[in-house]
Formats: sequence, structure tokens, C-alpha cells
Amino acid sequence: MKRSTDETERLEHHGRVAVQAARLIPRRKPLTARVGVLGVGHQTYWSQFEGLLDHLHEKLRIFEAKVRACDVEVVGFGIVDQAQVAYAVRDRMQAAQLDLVFCDMVTYATSATFGVLMRDLNVPIVLVALQPSKAMDYTVASTFVQLCNDDFCAVPEFTGVAIRMGKAPPPVILGTLEDDPVADAEIAEWCGIARVLHDLKRARIGHIGHPIEHMLDMQTDQTALIATFGCHIVQTEADDLLAHWRAVTDHDADEKKRQILRVFDTPDPKSDPITCRLTDDDLDMAARVAVALDRFVDQHDLDGLAYYYEGEDDSLTRRLVTNLIVGNSLLTAAGFPMCGESDLKTCLAMLIEDRLDIGGSFAEFHPIDFNEGFVLVGHDGPHHINIAEGRPVLRSLLKYHGKPGAGASVEFKIKEGPITMLSIGVTGGGRFKFVIAEGESLHGPIPPTGNTNTRGFFRPDVRTFLKRWVAEGPTHHFALGVGHHASTIEKIAAMLRVESAVVGRVPS
Repeated sequence: MKRSTDETERLEHHGRVAVQAARLIPRRKPLTARVGVLGVGHQTYWSQFEGLLDHLHEKLRIFEAKVRACDVEVVGFGIVDQAQVAYAVRDRMQAAQLDLVFCDMVTYATSATFGVLMRDLNVPIVLVALQPSKAMDYTVASTFVQLCNDDFCAVPEFTGVAIRMGKAPPPVILGTLEDDPVADAEIAEWCGIARVLHDLKRARIGHIGHPIEHMLDMQTDQTALIATFGCHIVQTEADDLLAHWRAVTDHDADEKKRQILRVFDTPDPKSDPITCRLTDDDLDMAARVAVALDRFVDQHDLDGLAYYYEGEDDSLTRRLVTNLIVGNSLLTAAGFPMCGESDLKTCLAMLIEDRLDIGGSFAEFHPIDFNEGFVLVGHDGPHHINIAEGRPVLRSLLKYHGKPGAGASVEFKIKEGPITMLSIGVTGGGRFKFVIAEGESLHGPIPPTGNTNTRGFFRPDVRTFLKRWVAEGPTHHFALGVGHHASTIEKIAAMLRVESAVVGRVPS
């Protein structure tokens, strides 16, 4: 079965982990998903062709092993070969709390083996048509051999029935069971999507405070978040964090300082007069707040946090809530997205990119370089330091621009090479919309301002790209990850029934 080199490379890339293997910060929780696998066949064949059913069970076993190798939990449901079996399997699948189902088309099957599953299962179903032979040997071909390789035969019937039921046609993995890197990469891609869906519908996203005054695009309907993604928003108080901060001991703070200094460089200031070398006081405060933040997260059993809170002038609360940046960045790198300015939507965008293992750093657009044709993308506040180019930097800032407070802040640029952006906007009808773009992180200096900045190059040119981006209705924030993954994020949007637009896609 022939495929173009470009297609193979593109799909193989989806199957690779894009974050560097040597993570600066290990994950708080392992990535996981529950994936159902069933085969479908036609009961009439079994009495007609001795040994066929055993052969098809072996095909299903090989496919299940491929799925299991993608680090997901596999729940097998055998081969469904008639309508009565399909109804019984439906009940078992509904009870299994699956995140995705692979329907392995091991031979021709009537659509009665599939129709009720398509109707009643509220999880994505992917049809898999992987024949054992790249081509039949026609000189010794037989009906038995044809049936062993009839994986695609019923696919049009299944997709047609789905459409007649008012459903989107299920996606199809098409290829050969062995020696097919394109098909293997697609299996891995869908297992990655399953991990995203697993965590989205179970996530507990904490929320402290409120959006910054007048940031209208940050306003988020929390009921709509639950309806679309399944996550629960946990309303928390800054005072909870303060109580944990008061309990931090000198020993706790010293241990956290050692961790921070293992991860970050602390260089001398350069051109920005509001920066200086990291001070002992700022390091101590950042460490104590990071310890308190870890305990706060455990207290509320959270999977992410969006926050903005100012507190009273010169109060301890203000000092505390304006010194979350270092602890935020350590947590974000550990798979716990932290999002400033109370941006719940971008917190979920960061979670999606993190569960794809491509990073997901908090970002917005900064000044454009019209000489070299790129735009700086970055932000103050929390960042995914596992995707930093080189060692991230800590600087002390005398003031946080546009916000109250001062203290330690994180500076780095994203790894050089391919990047993917995801913004979650809201349409005029109140529905969420994914706005996606692929680009490149370019080599070169960034402003030494104690904030992240990446030199982002986008096609066809920076001026055209930015005009097209804003026309799709994103928020001014987005998640920034490494690798080119627009196609995968589009699939996630489709599984969530969310509109998506890819503004810039880099050709394979």
C-alpha cells in the first residue's frame, strides 16, 4: 500500500512526543485514557469457512497490542457479529467509562453490528481497516483470503449509517496491520486524543478572583465550560492560599529554593531598567508561595488553575497573589496548567496542549518585527518551562507592567523549531471556537524583560497572518506548544463538537 513520503512524515510526527525526553519537571500525574476495542464480523461466515473466526480473533489481538503500546488502558469487547451481540456490548461499553472506541473492521460486517453503538455511545468511535496483506497474491487467491483482507468492505456502510442517524461520519484508519508507519502513527494520534478527552471531562479547574477589569474577552460562562468540555470549575479563595503560606517553614522554603535554582539561571540585568538580578528576598517569597501553592492545589484536588486577584494595597494578600509566577511555572511544567488574568478558556487550551505532550505555555502577541518578518509571542506570568530553549531565567522586577506588585518573574523563549498555537474564543452565538495556527520559533535574541518571548514566524507573512488570526475571533491569549499539531487539535474540536479554524498551516 503506497503513500507519499510527505504524508508518512507528517503522520509519523504526530506519533512522536514533542516535548524533550529529559523533562526539567516530572509530571504530577501520568497521562492515561480508557480505550475500548471491538471487532466486527458477519456470523454467517463462521459455519461457511472453518478457521476464519480464529484468524480474525488473531487480527484483533494484534491490533489490541498496538493500542496497548500507546500507554492507554485497553478494554476489549471481542467480535460483534450480529445485532443481539451489539446491544449487549453497548450496555457493557456504557458502563466502562471509555474515552474512545476503536471499531476494528476485521472483515465485512453488516451495519447492525455498529448502528446501536453509533446511536448510543457518547464517546468518539474510530473505524479501523487494517488488512493483513499489502496485496493479495491473485495466483492463489481464495474467498477465505479475501474475507481475511476485507477490512474496508463495510466502511462505506458504517459511515453511511452514521450519517443517516444524524451523526458525523466516524474517522477511519486505513492501511495494513503490519509494516505501516502511517497507520501506527494514526493509532498513536488517536490514543493521544483519548488522553486529552479523558482529562478534559474529569478536570477540576480552580478559579481565584475575577478577570482583570475591562478585559471583556476573558469573561467565561462556566456552565458552558462544563457542557462543552465536562470539566468542573472549583471556586476557591485567596485566603485559602494565604493560610497555607503562613504554615510554610524555613525548611520548606529552603528546599523549594534549591529546586528553583536547579531549574533557573539568575543572570545580571541587561537593558530594561525595571529588572535586576534575582534578590534573596524575591527568591524567598517565590519559594514560600510555591510551597503554599502546591498545598493549595492538593487541598482542592485541582488539575489546573486560573486566577487574578489584587488584594488591598501593601497587604500580605497582595504580596502573596502577585508572587505566584515561579510556582505557577513549576506546576505548569508538571502538567498542571496555570493561567493568569483569570482566563479559564486558555487554561483549558493549555491543558489540551499539555495532554498532547507538546507543552502549552501562556502567551499573547507582543511587538512585530517588520524587518525580519516575525511577531514576538509570550506573556508575563506562568509558563511551560519544559519547552524552554535552554535554561529558563529568573529576574527580579521592580514592577509588573499593567498590574500591581513586584518580584521574581520568568523569562525564556520556546524551543526553536515548529510551534502550534491554540486559542479558545467564543462566537456571537455563545459557542466556543478553537482558533489554531502552526508556525516556527526562530533563532535570535528576545527582550530581557523578565517575560517569555518567542520569535514567531507565520505564513504567508506576518502582516497577512495576524489579520487572518484576529478575523477568526480568538481571545487575546492562547496556548503555545512545540511541533505542528493543527490536524490533531482539529480532530479534538470535532470530537467535542466545537467549531475550529486553522489560520496558518505549515505544509508537510
